[in-house]
Amino acid sequence: MSRLRLVFAGTPDFAVPGLRACIEAGDVIAVYTQPDRPAGRGRKLTPSPVKQAALAAGIPVEQPESLKQPGTQQRLRDYAPDLMVVIAYGLILPRKVLAIPRLGCWNVHASLLPRWRGAAPIQRALLAGDAETGVCLMQMEAGLDTGPALLSESTAIRDDDTGGTLHDRLAGMGAHVLAEGLRRIIAGETLQATRQPETGATYAHKLEKSEAELDFSRPAAELERKVRAFDPWPVAEADVAGERLRVWSAVALPSPESRIPGPGSIVLASRHGIDIGCGEGVLRILKLQRAGGRVISVVDYLNARPELRR
Repeated sequence: MSRLRLVFAGTPDFAVPGLRACIEAGDVIAVYTQPDRPAGRGRKLTPSPVKQAALAAGIPVEQPESLKQPGTQQRLRDYAPDLMVVIAYGLILPRKVLAIPRLGCWNVHASLLPRWRGAAPIQRALLAGDAETGVCLMQMEAGLDTGPALLSESTAIRDDDTGGTLHDRLAGMGAHVLAEGLRRIIAGETLQATRQPETGATYAHKLEKSEAELDFSRPAAELERKVRAFDPWPVAEADVAGERLRVWSAVALPSPESRIPGPGSIVLASRHGIDIGCGEGVLRILKLQRAGGRVISVVDYLNARPELRR
């Protein structure tokens, strides 16, 4: 098969490695991405990471607010794509759009489907304490992340993984799986499409900032997973010794043999960390951020609040 005419649709950093894989494998004739959005303290309109990468590569960029309008669909039809690759685009693809490319539409999703369909699969896997996750290359259909899997790759979730580290690893894996799929169809192979099983499906709801609150009545192990999952966004928050703090790093410890104070109370504060009693176990805070400040170690924090040492 000659080089494919590819249309790529994606928006955040996670999608950029996949765009680069498409550029290496075929002719990317257009890139679709979300409209520029206000960002930063100045709320200046800012292009998405995918748009920036596309412009740097000299690829035409389309930024419709929706793909439902007939004119927008005709614009895509005029590109005459063989295949449309979608990674974290953020817009629903109507049935008419899915039918435009000769080979349909592929999606790279950051989970081992059918587990964690939806918007936040990386963080939800961490929050749930999953032992592994991965990426799926999927043939898209009308349902949300319900299409048959073409290729997949798994990875163990490490004890020190955060939302950020897992995001970066899965982005690279997604690009690798996509590149392999493109290589095979360019070589004339037919990819085996495997229907997702009916059982085991879970939905990864979009993250809400309100979820970042650490409830010390919950088990420490659960709170540790939340701290890791919400790094780098929205970042876990808690009231500690009368002060609102953002918690960037923490580890769960078993309860000490001696009786501990109620949940939310400081058990121990030393150079090793600030130990907070939980509904089960103890959460040791290692890195934190005061309002308006930078991320600091517990040692630096206790130097500013020596009365907490015990």
